[in-house]
Amino acid sequence: MKIMVCIKQVPHQDARLDINGAGTWIAEDNIKFEINQYDQHALEAALALKDKDAGTEVVVVSIGPERVTQSLRTALGMGADRAVHVKDAAADGSDALGTAKILAAIGKAEMPDMVFAGFMADDGNFAAVGPMLATLMGIPHTTTAVRFTKENGKVLVERELEGGALQVVELTAPCLVTTQTGMNQVRYASLKGIMAAKKKPIDVKSVADLGLAGQVGEAAAKVKLEKLYTPAKGQGAEMLSGSVDEVVGKLVGKIKELGLL
Repeated sequence: MKIMVCIKQVPHQDARLDINGAGTWIAEDNIKFEINQYDQHALEAALALKDKDAGTEVVVVSIGPERVTQSLRTALGMGADRAVHVKDAAADGSDALGTAKILAAIGKAEMPDMVFAGFMADDGNFAAVGPMLATLMGIPHTTTAVRFTKENGKVLVERELEGGALQVVELTAPCLVTTQTGMNQVRYASLKGIMAAKKKPIDVKSVADLGLAGQVGEAAAKVKLEKLYTPAKGQGAEMLSGSVDEVVGKLVGKIKELGLL
């Protein structure tokens, strides 16, 4: 069995986040990065399956600059077998769809029996890449998994809904599952694993290698981040009251006042 795990490198949970000079993103100099916490649980889910079947291959995939290699090595140290790193400035500024296209190109080449990904990324919180990836790969999927079992090609997933409700979904492999935090106890990379990770392969790909030149990146993105800013001191939030229709009307009016509609 082959399992593909999608991971994203995000700022460390304890990192101080300041907006960069251009106001387009955070200042990344001198801050630590780590594997997105949701993706850590996705990786653990894959490694747990590998523990039960030594013939299972776990492939981790990530997109980003050179620093992403550190997170890939961490994943390899935890027990993944090999990694694919899409390291190309042409991928910068990709929206969720662009990211899904890149991962789908790798997925179609790898032909995994299962794909795991975190429910969402700590920095973006879109929760859109997983379902888009499954759609592009043409495989069934489910999200927010808190528990799952796999047997005889069937995947039984217990997923979290709003309000604490749970839903049980049965999928047929190949399929994609996005994981919720807390679904398992994430292991640490052992010293032996860290040493072994140095010899495990990381396949570096460009956007062109994947046949996606001009199809991803900032120029192709449908959703773009225009500006980040810190509200002025003393600028409090305004609470809108009334019925649903009244609140919606007031909100639309405020949006028009700001010239956003």
